[in-house]
Amino acid sequence: MKTTTQVCVIGGGVVGCSVLYHLTKLGWSDVMLLERSELTSGSTWHAAGGFHTLNGDTNMAALQGYTIRLYRELEELTGMSCGLHHVGGVTLADTPERLDMLKAERAKHRYMGLETEILGPEEIAKVAPITNLDGILGALYDPLDGHLDPSGTTHAYAKAARMGGAEIVLHTKVQETNPRPDGTWDVVTDKGTIHAEHVVNAAGLWAREVGAMVGLQLPLHPMEHQYIVTDDIPEIFERDAEHPHVMDPAGESYLRQEGRGLCIGFYEQSCRPWAVTGTPWEFGHELLPDDFDKIEDSIAFAYRRFPVLETAGVKSVIHGPFTFAPDGNPLVGPVPGLRNYWSACGVMAGFSQGGGVGLTLAQWMVEGEPERDVFAMDVARFGRFTTPGYTLPKVIENYQTRFSVSYPNEELPAARPWRTTSMYDVFDGMGAVWGQQYGLEVPNYFAQGDEPRHETPSFRRSNAWEATAREVAAVRQAVGINEVQNFGKYIVRGATARAWLNRIMAGRIPAPGRISLTPMLAPSGRIMGDFTVTCLSEQEFRLTASYGAQDFHMRWFDQHLDGDVSVENVSDRITGFQIAGPRARDLLAKVTEADVSAEAFRFLDAKRIIIGLSEALVQRVSYTGDLGYEIYVDAMEQRGLWQTLWDAGQDFGLRPFGMRAMMSLRLDKFFGAWMREFSPDYTPGETGLDRFIAWKKNTDFIGRAAAEAERARGAERQLCAFVVDARDADVVAYEPIWLEGEVVGFCTSGGYSHHAQTSVALGFIPRNRVAEGLAVEIEILGDMRPAQLVTTPLFDADGSRMRG
Repeated sequence: MKTTTQVCVIGGGVVGCSVLYHLTKLGWSDVMLLERSELTSGSTWHAAGGFHTLNGDTNMAALQGYTIRLYRELEELTGMSCGLHHVGGVTLADTPERLDMLKAERAKHRYMGLETEILGPEEIAKVAPITNLDGILGALYDPLDGHLDPSGTTHAYAKAARMGGAEIVLHTKVQETNPRPDGTWDVVTDKGTIHAEHVVNAAGLWAREVGAMVGLQLPLHPMEHQYIVTDDIPEIFERDAEHPHVMDPAGESYLRQEGRGLCIGFYEQSCRPWAVTGTPWEFGHELLPDDFDKIEDSIAFAYRRFPVLETAGVKSVIHGPFTFAPDGNPLVGPVPGLRNYWSACGVMAGFSQGGGVGLTLAQWMVEGEPERDVFAMDVARFGRFTTPGYTLPKVIENYQTRFSVSYPNEELPAARPWRTTSMYDVFDGMGAVWGQQYGLEVPNYFAQGDEPRHETPSFRRSNAWEATAREVAAVRQAVGINEVQNFGKYIVRGATARAWLNRIMAGRIPAPGRISLTPMLAPSGRIMGDFTVTCLSEQEFRLTASYGAQDFHMRWFDQHLDGDVSVENVSDRITGFQIAGPRARDLLAKVTEADVSAEAFRFLDAKRIIIGLSEALVQRVSYTGDLGYEIYVDAMEQRGLWQTLWDAGQDFGLRPFGMRAMMSLRLDKFFGAWMREFSPDYTPGETGLDRFIAWKKNTDFIGRAAAEAERARGAERQLCAFVVDARDADVVAYEPIWLEGEVVGFCTSGGYSHHAQTSVALGFIPRNRVAEGLAVEIEILGDMRPAQLVTTPLFDADGSRMRG
């Protein structure tokens, strides 16, 4: 065993071996993997081995498609068999809501190049004849679905890695991971110490324990999972072709052929977490005791759906643990706060996602960033609030809802409410219907009278419609108030703060007392953030961005810190409200002695003024696109500020508004949103953020070369706005845009503009097709809806109200 290495991967399951292989594939050969037992020990060896592309996040679906296509390449490279069975698969729908979900997924697949299709009952009967079709409305068919040999596939990854120069060391237990001052690591094992430049935690069932060695609480937990293999079934072994996979969400089961019988597994409601206090180090190739009691109801449902099971004998029962993150997606990437420490764990669907995880992490390590937006599996998507007490109920909830319909407006209840501001009881008393962002309770809208305090989950317009319209009208006609807690907020201080901001931000850094809007770019020129920058003094600035990207952005700041500068995350220490609407200035004038006239307080000004008892930082800017102000105070002063504004605001028709109204209001101005229109998948030239780049500033800001190259050649696609002739469903995201019978683009977000009383979509199409009035079709839940490209905002087109 060598004692120095560029990368030390901890864990010899399919994910660890995939990471090792992809590092060699991208040119790093001085890499090694440590495994405490044999390869595949843990979850890999007892996995059912199924793979599929279906995933609610399009980039995750694309990475799953990459994983599946990789297996043939592995076989050709190594000469080893992965035991591939490309049999295709159907996902059944027994309700209109489930069918809506499958239609939405099929629409996404159109522009991703995945050849899935919606089947009717008669077609399902031909493809999957053992299925009882009573109550079945349709299904999604995916020809890429299949299964493989978990052990053979893992060993193929391992052989491919060895061929690339990697070393794999078995029966070597990691005991400590100790950071050195220079950012490298000492990995202490029972066979000696290895000095590694990088450490990758791919420890699977033991990822929590390995993370704890450096004080890290990874948000993941193992769950018991059980599947059954039957004896021979004539309806199976007498077929001319292998039976396809069948996923039955109503029965919370997945089924495939196994030899001459069937394999069926369950995600039962009466599920059980495993190893709550920690995974035993001695656990490895063991299974858990059979437990038919917890899957009794699932089996009864399966007998009705697949009658051949009722008379089939049971050949074997596989009952073992798998790890899950709170949302079911992996935890991948550089761990915030730790230099050169990488996560590749929480991959419960290892044979659907393992290849994509390995590729992504290797690109991140070797090239500095992955080729696509992978926030859906970025370890930074969870903040420091994810304690084990939070993680456990969320993981249980995720397991129980794994086959449930996933609605775009759904708010899952586990581990809530937890993180709240001092306004929680006030807003709750006013009828708030709550959502959550990054663990924080946020009002989605306010119910009145006998309106229910729960939004109906739906792919179509929900019961939040009237309340949202009411709140939009309050903003556009009078004045609305909304919390600004759910903004990420950072203080940048130091003698070189301006110089550092000029390097890390592509846009103009403002003068004292002013605000600017700026993108933050990766070296590739892709968007890492869209920020509001406020200059408080030459040595102190405040940054504002998405609340849910705190760890994502702080990691980026930490990676690029230099000079006399510090960055502090104050997202939960500074809070307040925004007020917006034509009476906003009147309200502000009533609560302060400061001059807030249009001449004294211009658009994009920032001033410290006394409001009530508080010295507040007030910024004249609003995401509603209306006349508005953001008012920030210390979190301890929020309730006092509220009372001052609320009491004074009654003369002006002040009303609270939530995030549903906010998202409708921003559509009037075609404002983009983080992780919708602005993400690491897109560039400034594509999204229009290039208008905020300070091309003339004398700074080689990060991403400048790539941005200038794009500016010179022109972006190939352009973000545009469309008004849509929608029925009872609006664009959510990733719906295909059709032009002349072909898919030419896709939507990034959309919704209903209650002010303009029309459905709106934002999306990308080829730049050379952009023209005012361009007629396209947008596929919404399988329905082709006419839409028209518009370039003039639906509200305050000349900006006179917002700026005046």
